[in-house]
Amino acid sequence: MGKGAGCIPSKNRPPPVADDPPTHSPQPPSLPSNAPASEPDAPPRQDTANSSSVPNDAKLKIFIVFYSMYGHVEGLAKRLKRGVDGVEGVEGVLYRVPETLPIEVLNQMRAPPKDDSIPEIAPEDLEAADGFLFGFPTRYGAMASQMKAFFDSTGNLWKGQKLAGKPAGFFVSTGTQGGGQETTAWTAITQLAHHGMLFVPIGYTFGPGMFKMDFIRGGSPYGAGVFAGDGTREPSETELALAEHQGKYMAVVVKRLAKS
Repeated sequence: MGKGAGCIPSKNRPPPVADDPPTHSPQPPSLPSNAPASEPDAPPRQDTANSSSVPNDAKLKIFIVFYSMYGHVEGLAKRLKRGVDGVEGVEGVLYRVPETLPIEVLNQMRAPPKDDSIPEIAPEDLEAADGFLFGFPTRYGAMASQMKAFFDSTGNLWKGQKLAGKPAGFFVSTGTQGGGQETTAWTAITQLAHHGMLFVPIGYTFGPGMFKMDFIRGGSPYGAGVFAGDGTREPSETELALAEHQGKYMAVVVKRLAKS
C-alpha cells in the first residue's frame, strides 16, 4: 500500500529535506473565454460562483479542503494557500475534513494532534466556494477513506447540482515513487464528474522544475504531491514550491472563469 501520510513514523524525525532551489514557473497559459451554451433539454442550471455577479470589493474564495494524518498533506495545503493569496482578488481558505478514526486508534498510530486553527468543513459549506483544491494521502492508489467519506456525504449538493461548473484540483501524498502520485488524483476525478465540476490539472506549467531527474520530487501534471517515505520525510522545498505554483495557477483560473 502506498502509505502517503498514513504510515507509522519513527520517533526520531529528521529535519525537513531541502532540495535544489525551486524553479520559477512561467505565467499560466491563457484560457478560453467562451463557455459552450447549455443544451435546450439540459436540467435547470444552478447558480454558481462562476456565473453569478461578484461585487468589486469581494474576494473570490478557493477552499483548500484536505485530510492529513501526519502533516504531509497539511504542509502542502498551507503552501497552496500562499499561492492562492498571492493573486489579487482571490483568497484561499483552509479546511480539514472530519476524522473517522477514534482517538485511541490515532494515538496507537502516533498521529500528532490536529491544528485547531484549521476548522472542519461540513458538506453544505462547499456551496460558498468559487473553486476547490482537495488534498489527501493515498490508500492503494486512491484517496484515503476519510476524504472519500466526506465526498460520500455530499449527496444533497449532488442532488441539486450545487457544485456544477466549479473548478477543482487535487494534491496528494504517497509513501513511494510508485505509490500513486498520479493514480490517486485521477481516480478521484470521478467525484468531480458526478458533481459536474471542472477538473483543473497543472500540466507542465511549473516549467523546467517538472523535468528534473537529479533528486526525488513528488507531484505530477495532475497536481502537487509529496513523498512521505516511512513517514519521517518532510516535503522538500521543491515540492512546496510546486504546491505554491498550483495555488497561484488555480487562483488565476478561478478569477478568469468568474469574469467570463
